[in-house]
Amino acid sequence: MTNGYRFEFRPYQRRFVRTLTTNHGTWDIREGIILRLTDESGKIGWGEIAPISWFGSETLEQALDFCRQLPREITDEIIFSIPDELPACQFGFESACEMGSGGDEGDEGDNFITPHSCRDAINRVSTPNSLFFSALLPAGEAALNQWETLWQQGYRTFKWKIGVYAIADELEIFDSLIHTLADFTKLRLDANGGLTYEEANLWLRTCDNLKANAELAVEIEFIEQPLPVEQFQQMLELSLSYQTAIAIDESVATLKQLAACHQQGWRGIFVIKPGIIGSPSRLRKFCHHHKIDTVFSSVFENAIGRLAALQLAAELSQNNRAVGFGIDHFFEQEETWFQSLWNDL
Repeated sequence: MTNGYRFEFRPYQRRFVRTLTTNHGTWDIREGIILRLTDESGKIGWGEIAPISWFGSETLEQALDFCRQLPREITDEIIFSIPDELPACQFGFESACEMGSGGDEGDEGDNFITPHSCRDAINRVSTPNSLFFSALLPAGEAALNQWETLWQQGYRTFKWKIGVYAIADELEIFDSLIHTLADFTKLRLDANGGLTYEEANLWLRTCDNLKANAELAVEIEFIEQPLPVEQFQQMLELSLSYQTAIAIDESVATLKQLAACHQQGWRGIFVIKPGIIGSPSRLRKFCHHHKIDTVFSSVFENAIGRLAALQLAAELSQNNRAVGFGIDHFFEQEETWFQSLWNDL
């Protein structure tokens, strides 16, 4: 039986506390769309569309155009026929279907999600027995000053952006960082496709040499997306040439790319960003069938999208790797802007 929903949406903007700097450039404001679906019994489901066009999803304007052309009443058939060219929309609408909460429409206690209720649900999903979090460090020397605060908050895995500054400078900072980090820390290096082939080899050799140093108690877990998407074969070759693992990220931004890379022989680590990869139901089928080694990662979504993404991570993670959702320190608290947005909905 086809379910029907009353559909409402609102765009949002949320400013980063500090500018996020990667090889793709700088990012100051996170923009997206909040969805609300109310079924015929009054149950409400919330979803989020949080595109990153430069990473491989649709643009925000394309997502808004899609939402604007939908009727006020939509069905499962409409939701599950969203085209693959709108992967963030696929995720947002399917998540809203899955996240319906019980109670009558007028019962705010059961239906009105708040930042607190989302956070409580996230905490239930991300208990120590299910998910561990990796925290994102700022690029460059700023990482040397921030890791300790995050360590005190409980993080034991960190991601550091490389390919942002001159490689000689980054290697020098890297040497300081690994000798400063606490013992038994795991460190991920994320190039966002910003290295040349020669630079990627230099980073991998450096990390392999560190692995051979028995006195170093910091683990370099992997280098993430060292080369651009179009250099997939070179990354495949590099993954077979060094002990340090490589994870692909931009190369598998969408389900179509994920399937293509797997078909071309990638059996290393796949970084999956649920918020932009596409249909959660199709992602489940792929992961259950192929048993891939995954790291689930944030797209700087808010609490609604994060809850849906973490539920997928808890269900589909195979090798107990930390999930890349340690990004709260890049935003102010959610209560004020969330409440303002939802009061208007």
